[in-house]
Amino acid sequence: MAERVAGVRLAPYTTLGLGGPAGAFAEASSAEEIVELVASADRAGEPVLVLGGGSNLVVADEGFDGLVVRVASRGVDIVGDRVTAQAGVDWDALVALVVAEGRSGIECLSGIPGLVGSTPIQNVGAYGQDVSQTVTGVSVYDRVTGEVVGLTAGECGFSYRDSVFKEEPDRHVVLAVTYELARDGLSGPIAYGELAAALGVEPGERVPVARAREAVLKLRRGKGMVLDAADPDTRSAGSFFTNPVLTPAQAAELELRVPGFPRWDAPGGLVKVPAAWLIENAGFPKGYRRGPARISTKHTLALTNPELAATTAEVLALAREVRDGVLEKLGVTLVNEPVMVGTHL
Repeated sequence: MAERVAGVRLAPYTTLGLGGPAGAFAEASSAEEIVELVASADRAGEPVLVLGGGSNLVVADEGFDGLVVRVASRGVDIVGDRVTAQAGVDWDALVALVVAEGRSGIECLSGIPGLVGSTPIQNVGAYGQDVSQTVTGVSVYDRVTGEVVGLTAGECGFSYRDSVFKEEPDRHVVLAVTYELARDGLSGPIAYGELAAALGVEPGERVPVARAREAVLKLRRGKGMVLDAADPDTRSAGSFFTNPVLTPAQAAELELRVPGFPRWDAPGGLVKVPAAWLIENAGFPKGYRRGPARISTKHTLALTNPELAATTAEVLALAREVRDGVLEKLGVTLVNEPVMVGTHL
């Protein structure tokens, strides 16, 4: 079994640079080690935190009083159009690999930090794509039954930034993910207006898959959403809030407050509203500060720890100020996207 070390600070393992010590910390280099560590802790009644790239995580200043299992499994297998990656594979490295082969389906998810294992949990998405469009199966350790099982895409319960893994956060540990990625050299239909404009094409058109990746990376860098040690705006957990999905009645109420507000149609007659627009129009511009915590100077959806001087409590105080301000001025409740460990918003 992998070595357990006590008192390891979690801040260096998160992109926000926040988080106190772990009761115990172990790095698992294979699916078998992940299962062994988690199962052993479960038998002992020890709390477990499975840690990936730390890019969508907010850890309390007090840390985590239990075992932190850092996922470091590696390996990618390709059979036909099926690409299976171990949970510890770097996500953007996988995107770069399949794009280099001319495979499409995840090119618009380029530059997203984190590991493969987190992608089905969050149903990771950007620029008109999300992984539920290509995931065909997920290998998991079921902590309830004590078995390693394969879940189909349908069993994953995917919805907007959600899945069965988020609904039952303490049950499944993702070990590997299989995607179906056709090798035809062209991107999927460009579905996002900003990306279409950057590419100089109409929505619905397809472009060479490498060109789509390059355009996405350029857009993300411009928003401080590609990890860069030289850019303080990337010391974040990515988008801190999801885009709210409103009922027709809620949309009508917002229309009374702000006629012509930006929106997208969502399934079931619902309306999706850009959270960044809500934040800015509630009086929180890029660069807005609350002590050492700051809204990104490039994108209002990211809350940052630019000098690595903030505490988790200070970042969450800024998040609450933004959330409460949007509700008071615009009547819309923002929901945080990152996973909270030992704390809450």
